[in-house]
Amino acid sequence: MKKLLLVLMVVAMASFLLVGCLPGIGVDGDEEEEVVVEVAVDIADSVVIDGKTYVSAGSHDITVTFPEPATGSVTAYIGLCGGDYSKSLLDDIIAAGGLSIPLWPNEDKTVWSGSGDFYGVGLFASYCCASYVFVTSGECEDEVCLQFPVIVDSCSPYAEIEIGIKDCEYECSPEGCSITFESTEVAPECADTSECCGDDCSGLFSWSMNLYDGWPFDKCCDPTVCEEPIGTCSLNACPIDCETDCLAAGTYYAIITLVDNVGLETNYYAKIVVGGEGTTAAPCTILVYEGTYVGPDECVIFDDVTTDTIGLCFDPDCGNFY
Repeated sequence: MKKLLLVLMVVAMASFLLVGCLPGIGVDGDEEEEVVVEVAVDIADSVVIDGKTYVSAGSHDITVTFPEPATGSVTAYIGLCGGDYSKSLLDDIIAAGGLSIPLWPNEDKTVWSGSGDFYGVGLFASYCCASYVFVTSGECEDEVCLQFPVIVDSCSPYAEIEIGIKDCEYECSPEGCSITFESTEVAPECADTSECCGDDCSGLFSWSMNLYDGWPFDKCCDPTVCEEPIGTCSLNACPIDCETDCLAAGTYYAIITLVDNVGLETNYYAKIVVGGEGTTAAPCTILVYEGTYVGPDECVIFDDVTTDTIGLCFDPDCGNFY
């Protein structure tokens, strides 16, 4: 019986090296032989970081491309998410309620595609857990042709940001006040200092700060689309460290956005009331009010109580905090 070694070629977002059988190839004689062929598996919007494939929790398209037409049906399975990568658990994970995803072929049956949900919590409670993806076909006699782990990311990025003020009298002209944004740090007892900024699963991709000199939600709930900011900062790594140009007294609105490597996003909102002129006679003052997104009708509601910081030093949906 012919034995086939599958080598998955690198695709746009993810790649794997696996062993299995190839559907649609006939058997000649009794002699076993090893044939190397290429099969591509693409999970939409996945990323590879340090050799591991990550995908956000939710629905993603899955495409399997064979080098020759596949006979019979092709099906993908997504196992329940767990903290154990051991292959001995594969059958148990499928039996415990993995999702079956029929894949539909193109005209010549070389490309099969479908869509399935990756759930971030399963057998072992974790918001950054591994699901095995299995691909079977009719020629495999309902055996697993391909199997590979995917880390499902349900952890959104986070930061705690201190918002302050600086006088501009000796630093720039004209006089005014500069608003500062800095992520905080924590120093646990008997432990190293750590930043209150990051992502606990796939990692932080970027952060940005947009500042507006008026209510930014007049046209839509996404002012980055509908309004022009008067100041911006951005970077692809923590910490958050940003200082605006010199500003006159008035009310400003800041939106700080963090995005992780699989596209999960966190937004923090601040209403900032600046007073003073940035001079010795009239030093700068600041009042900060944190906002909460409440939906498309009211967009963001701001607290009545002032604060020095906005955001959190953890992701409340991920369960990790400091």
